[in-house]
Amino acid sequence: MGAKPQVGDAISSRSSSPALRLVEVSKTYGSGPTRVEALRAVNLEVRAGEFVVLLGPSGSGKTTLLNIIGGIDQSSDGAIEVNGRNIGMLSRKLRTQYRREHVGFVFQFFNLVPTLTARENVELLAELTGPDAHARSRAALDRVGVGEVADRFPAQLSGGQQQRVAIARAIVKKPPFLLCDEPTGSLDSVSGRQVLAALSDLARNSAQTVILVTHNSEIARMADRVLWLHSGAISKSEIVENPLAASELAW
Repeated sequence: MGAKPQVGDAISSRSSSPALRLVEVSKTYGSGPTRVEALRAVNLEVRAGEFVVLLGPSGSGKTTLLNIIGGIDQSSDGAIEVNGRNIGMLSRKLRTQYRREHVGFVFQFFNLVPTLTARENVELLAELTGPDAHARSRAALDRVGVGEVADRFPAQLSGGQQQRVAIARAIVKKPPFLLCDEPTGSLDSVSGRQVLAALSDLARNSAQTVILVTHNSEIARMADRVLWLHSGAISKSEIVENPLAASELAW
């Protein structure tokens, strides 16, 4: 009997390949008159440590694309390759393992457990993903600049602090991919810049690939690359020659 497959084997690193590659990826919901084509033949390559911003109107396919990259949803057609291996071909169990070990999610709403402290919220995930949960949780909170509020409850934190705790929770397992869906959508400009600074730092200094969905076109000025989605397809791709720091954004 052969060795039991592991997700690490399924998506082992291949330096000659991009960290992420989408080939003719499409997603369709429903059939007949209710059929909706959420994504249409999307082709995309993303390198490790790249900060990519996805722009587009509501219903353009941004969140669907993010969910397919993260293994939450499956494409109807095409291939999603992570370090050269198609995650769409993984079993349900291995896709779950892929999400747990390789992807961190950050959403518009923080989804922190109100009865747990900031540290305990991060530890909740840390305990599922490796040893030394307490130390790793403190390190993750320090990494995004909220270590000093580790023992406070969510209700005692500002919106920006809560979102940075949510980021700490996402990165405590050190995932190669950090997928962010409107992470500043419910924040004021000061808190939003703080969150964006934390995300930029992770991409620039920790080689974590950040893919961020937003309606705020100003945020695109701090990205490495900007993609515009329209009606489920990438309509434009642009390299940002001189990305701004979060503090330089005109919110």
